[in-house]
Amino acid sequence: MPSDLTVVVGGGAAGICAAISTARRGRPVIICEKTSRIGKKLLATGNGRCNLLNDELGPSHYNRASRPLVESVFRAFGKTEIIAFFDGLGLKTYSQEGRVFPVTNQASSVLRVLELELKRLSIPVEFDFSCTDISFSGHSIAVLSEAGRKIGCKKVILTGGGKSYPAFGSDGSAYEIARRAGHRIVTPVPSAVPLVVKDSLCHALQGQRIQVAARSVVDGQRSEEVRGELLFTRYGLSGTAALDASGPVSVAINRDGRTDAFLSVDLVPFMEKQELRRELHRRRSLRLAPEDMLAGILPNKFGPVLQSIFESPDPDAAVESLKAYPFRVTGTRGWNEAEFTSGGVDLRDVQPGTLRSRVREGLYFAGEVLDVDGQRGGYNHAWAWASGWTAGLGE
Repeated sequence: MPSDLTVVVGGGAAGICAAISTARRGRPVIICEKTSRIGKKLLATGNGRCNLLNDELGPSHYNRASRPLVESVFRAFGKTEIIAFFDGLGLKTYSQEGRVFPVTNQASSVLRVLELELKRLSIPVEFDFSCTDISFSGHSIAVLSEAGRKIGCKKVILTGGGKSYPAFGSDGSAYEIARRAGHRIVTPVPSAVPLVVKDSLCHALQGQRIQVAARSVVDGQRSEEVRGELLFTRYGLSGTAALDASGPVSVAINRDGRTDAFLSVDLVPFMEKQELRRELHRRRSLRLAPEDMLAGILPNKFGPVLQSIFESPDPDAAVESLKAYPFRVTGTRGWNEAEFTSGGVDLRDVQPGTLRSRVREGLYFAGEVLDVDGQRGGYNHAWAWASGWTAGLGE
């Protein structure tokens, strides 16, 4: 192997981009992928369409602790550069409500153009290479596999992913590798994940879908409002609104061990409080039965289930319940149902702008292995492309 070799651990979106970035600078590079093919998780994203990035790309769409680092990376390789990168590979894209997709609407098209570039650059891939450790001795580095294989190199880019969708190879093993190298790890928890809620509404309304506005509430602190679909399930709540609001709740329950986490849901976001109050007052004056008070406002199943909120003598009680129904969250679903990971390599141990380790010379990071998680809508893929490219530039 060349003495100035770069080893990229992980053949996902960030790893592929890191390898291409390295090779385009004329540096030898190899990808070590633990499964039998690269880009497996990429193929499953965006319902098979691969949401590449978002038109509104910026640090405000990522967890607060990561924003300075994210900004340092996007400053050099942001939306314009990502679009140009894929255009240069021959991939044509279009924007739909801010989300950028390939015109083919196929994630396989994205992977194919990336594979063709790997081939053009003669970048080798070691498949079924399950990295277990990285050894550092002076200025020499060795990447070790579970099967006993060893690759000496000058630089390592760790892009082993998070813990979501473990069937695609993201099982969290990269965290332990980083930990053994001396890095602090922010406890990983599922993000963009369905919520476990023990509430009679969930049981009675299984299968019902409505458009809502929702926000997480932890220790009285309310997150930003999100809008989308809420799906009632046998275990609790799913749908885009629940997924988008799940982050702070998951951290509170799964990382901090809190029990005061709620999802506050506006069940009628299309009506302001005053309008809803007037309409409910009108219906009361018509002496409608409690189970009929919501006819025409919410699907028919909701009326009988929510009739108890009209039993209070306070006329505003029903309005408050409908505009901010508090679902107490007792847990989240597991990694197989989580879209992203919240947590990872502590960003205090990583150099902004380069993603170089502050702890080990020659070690770099990219992608979801870092404590960076974005909102749904292409933000996490954008981070994978940008961080991979940036990590590949470092010496």
